[in-house]
Amino acid sequence: MNFSDSEIVASIITEKDYQTTDSPEGADIIFLNTCSIRDNAEQKVLNRLKHLQGLRKKNPNLILGVLGCMAERMKTSLLEESQTGLRLDMVVGPDAYRDLPQLLLDVETGQKAVNVILSAEETYADITPVRYASNGISAFISIMRGCENFCSYCVVPYTRGKERSRNPQSIISEAHDLLKAGYKEVTLLGQNVNSYHWEKGEEGWRFPGLLEAIANIDPNLRVRFATSHPKDMSDELLHTIANHPNICKAIHLPAQSGSSSVLKRMNRKYTRETYLNRINAIRRIIPGCAISTDIIAGFCGETTEEHLQTISLMKEVAFDFAFMFKYSERPGTPAEKKYEDDVPEKIKSDRLQEIINLQNQNSLKSNQSDVGQIFEVLVEGFSKKSKQAVSGRNSQNKMVVFPNEGFKPGDYVKVKVEDCSSATLLGKAISQ
Repeated sequence: MNFSDSEIVASIITEKDYQTTDSPEGADIIFLNTCSIRDNAEQKVLNRLKHLQGLRKKNPNLILGVLGCMAERMKTSLLEESQTGLRLDMVVGPDAYRDLPQLLLDVETGQKAVNVILSAEETYADITPVRYASNGISAFISIMRGCENFCSYCVVPYTRGKERSRNPQSIISEAHDLLKAGYKEVTLLGQNVNSYHWEKGEEGWRFPGLLEAIANIDPNLRVRFATSHPKDMSDELLHTIANHPNICKAIHLPAQSGSSSVLKRMNRKYTRETYLNRINAIRRIIPGCAISTDIIAGFCGETTEEHLQTISLMKEVAFDFAFMFKYSERPGTPAEKKYEDDVPEKIKSDRLQEIINLQNQNSLKSNQSDVGQIFEVLVEGFSKKSKQAVSGRNSQNKMVVFPNEGFKPGDYVKVKVEDCSSATLLGKAISQ
């Protein structure tokens, strides 16, 4: 979501005759687009801001601004140099990007600029993002903003506001434009894409219908989406994925915990049993679909038994990939107000390491099962290690590396997998 927001910011700014640059040293304006989901993310931003202070010695007129969720959460406190030790000029929340040109003018007149007002309508539907860091092959399309799930550990409902869905025709139009520009893959983004909901008069759209409309644009346009909430993962959506070859067979379904009691404290609105029901539905309706997840270690009150239930869930599902974190208490969330962050840091770290070790085993087993199979791979570019090889992803979102035989980004190539690591499939191209 932050990457997509950065492209929206770039569009708004470049329309006012500003230009992007790859070098902070050559910039007159530097925006840091931020995340507040974990304390570690915010600490990285603060450290980066400290480093950027040195650029003011060479450019006293340098404008430094913090955008996004961290700006929304911390608001004007970021501008208080006595508290942060930082000299900042702008603090702008995720619904105020349209105001950036005016806020920049305010700063140029010597004022500090702040806009952290959340909107119930803003979706930036009419703004064409600048794909400034794109590979020219894959692009993100934001289909909705905000969240109303109110998981007890999460700041998103408070930093991104009320859930609202974007006009479907603007989404379809953006996908058409990307195809015309040569893009071969789009990823539909939302905090919970399953709850996409748009109505006007008698016209109504839900996510399965939107996903199908995008898939029907062109059979050579791959379609992905993220992220899904387990409580809203419908069989209708799964059948839509199964019925369209160009909708990628990869679903990110955050579990967070394998313990129903922890899930209740997290306010996730599903149990271990209902989560496994959705996993079984995916496996039944979309054979061969890759499943990834998020796992939090050491949530408030997590016992050894509850941790072991997460381990057992991971063994039962055998996720292809996972994002894994220690619980990070966020100020102002229901968990911070209601529960004690009482799992010692050492135990959190040990549990996280056990989770990581198990997932590495699961990822390796998953990739080993692909050896000998043939996949269609969308070439993204050269391999990181050698220009003698190219890399790209298959429908299951697995990275595949194979010898370069004159392939170029955007090519679809049939590849037979011959070997693997826990992170990558290795193969060779076969005749089309």
